[in-house]
Amino acid sequence: MTTFVEAEIASQPECWGRAAELAGAGHPALPEPGERVAIVGCGTSYFMGQAYASLRETSEQGVTDAFAASEFPGPRSYDRVIGLTRSGTTTEVLDLLAAVRGTVRTAAITADPETPVMTAADDVAVLDFADERSVVQTRFATTALTFLRAHLGLHTASVERDGQRALAEPLPVGLAFCSQFTFLGQGWTVGLANEAALKLREAALAWTEAYPAMEYRHGPISIAEPTTATWMIGPAPEGLAEQVDATGARWIEGGLDPLAELVRIHRLTVAVAAVKGLDPDRPRNLTRSVILTQA
Repeated sequence: MTTFVEAEIASQPECWGRAAELAGAGHPALPEPGERVAIVGCGTSYFMGQAYASLRETSEQGVTDAFAASEFPGPRSYDRVIGLTRSGTTTEVLDLLAAVRGTVRTAAITADPETPVMTAADDVAVLDFADERSVVQTRFATTALTFLRAHLGLHTASVERDGQRALAEPLPVGLAFCSQFTFLGQGWTVGLANEAALKLREAALAWTEAYPAMEYRHGPISIAEPTTATWMIGPAPEGLAEQVDATGARWIEGGLDPLAELVRIHRLTVAVAAVKGLDPDRPRNLTRSVILTQA
């Protein structure tokens, strides 16, 4: 039987197209060029914020910082604070939006229009077509990033085509049986690497790590061996593949758009969970939204 997360993984390219159209039409939740922006979230949403912050700054659209919502530095000055929350109920995001509202313009990107975030921010973008039944986030996260990425002019139809390829092409034989997975990125794909590692940890209870690619040689490569895999999201630094190969570890460097590479990793997550007899829709100790009890 197909799990919820498998169906949601398969729908990602279609969701990306809809998000790109929405961004192309303009939306008040999206920042203007030159604005100082902070983007906040928890877990997966925080890592999507990391990716967006890097993309926006390298696109010369303005200073952009990403923070875990619980770690927002109060003294800093921004023109806009954007909260990412699939459920619209995440305590840390709602608390932060409430704390800064009135002193800075706030925006939120969510999947559920029937939640408190709709009145917690000045502007709200609702991507309800990308909502999910699985606890594990896949399509909402990549669709929210596509919405933001398209606003920067960085989304094309080729990304969706790569997404379809990522769904159709087989995963490397035997990869799901590796004992450890390391994901590497550079620039905006560091956030994707962090998210890839989180997916396997939460849904497949796998030993995973994530690093900026140039940092991998500064210690973490010591765990590489024939039973481990190192997956580069985006182009690799010169010589890194050869160094990993020399350890006997599996080296994976895809040629697809990095967002499509994340789709391949989503599929790997399901495969590893199947090997372990786990239900990827219901990760251990996790719920769809983290709602903290107020004292």
